[in-house]
Amino acid sequence: MNQKIIFDINSLPWILKGSGSNKLFIVTGSHSYQSLNFKNMIESLDIERVYFTDFTPNPLYEQICKGIELFKAKTCDGILAIGGGSPMDVAKCIKLAVLSKEGNDAIIPPLVNTQVEIDGTKIPFIAIPTTAGTGSESTHNAVMYYQGAKQTVTNDGILPDYALLEPSVLKSLPLYQKKCTMMDALCQGIESWWSVNSTEESYEYSRKAIELIMQNWEQYIFENDAEAAANIMLGANYSGRAINITQTTAAHAMSYKITSLYGIPHGHAVAICLPELWKYMIDNMDKCIDKRGAKYLGSIFDEIAYAMGANTPIDAVRLFRNMMKQMELQNPTSEKKEEDLEILSSSVNPTRLKNNPIALVGNITLYLYKLMIL
Repeated sequence: MNQKIIFDINSLPWILKGSGSNKLFIVTGSHSYQSLNFKNMIESLDIERVYFTDFTPNPLYEQICKGIELFKAKTCDGILAIGGGSPMDVAKCIKLAVLSKEGNDAIIPPLVNTQVEIDGTKIPFIAIPTTAGTGSESTHNAVMYYQGAKQTVTNDGILPDYALLEPSVLKSLPLYQKKCTMMDALCQGIESWWSVNSTEESYEYSRKAIELIMQNWEQYIFENDAEAAANIMLGANYSGRAINITQTTAAHAMSYKITSLYGIPHGHAVAICLPELWKYMIDNMDKCIDKRGAKYLGSIFDEIAYAMGANTPIDAVRLFRNMMKQMELQNPTSEKKEEDLEILSSSVNPTRLKNNPIALVGNITLYLYKLMIL
């Protein structure tokens, strides 16, 4: 399925007209929707609309089920997701459950790990991101929580048909949210490039993501510059396209429990993990598990560093840490560090480490967490 990426919010009525949808199911956050600078455009659309906002960040299966039932009850035939990663995730899960013969079971274990068959063209899907982070508008993945456990739903049929990028929405984002989401995009670009699943196509997406973010992050964060915001949003989209091919690696796998244990947003948590992981990998190239070999991996580390504007991989790690320092994105502190370290190290899903190019065996994750938790 080929996705169309469009940079003009005024194209929305034209896209909807061409989609053939008669009743639009709009998935969005209730608070973020009210502050949208194009809210009036949405509400003046010449199409019947049904809104679904009854979900939280890190959406739960039970909440998604409410959306599925509402979509069916109102006989909707198109989806518009507006917001950050959570509305995108909810919309994708709803589309999968509505279209698959397995219904709601398609998004929970054991079927969540299976590519159930759907015809994604039957429900046109438009995604409008309001943050520059996950690039979820251009991925076929969604995240939701079932019985307290994180589940990643993957299906080619849930990739949005259109990603409509409108960087002006970033202007009013809270500064800390801008920092966290941007760092998530940067980490995705870096992780995708060194993933064992990387391809020539994903390399180019990663390169573009990293270069755009590194060249514009200071103006975006410290000056709230409009042109920089447009470049950051595009960089985040490229990072989403890259990770859509490769999936994430150990930095993401290790970040999830940091988020739940310390209440640190996802992008901030991933950015805490990445420099410690990268430094360990540089120092342990003999543990390379990428079939292309350690020499190949070393060249990838060099290319990532170059894209970041650094001379060597070690310089790139220093540069990354300095970015964190400049933005005052600090590591968590704990008064019960040993207890927390045990919780953290036992939380990492080994399956999620298989994409990492350097093996993390034994107590290595515990060692890395010790460097992260102050």
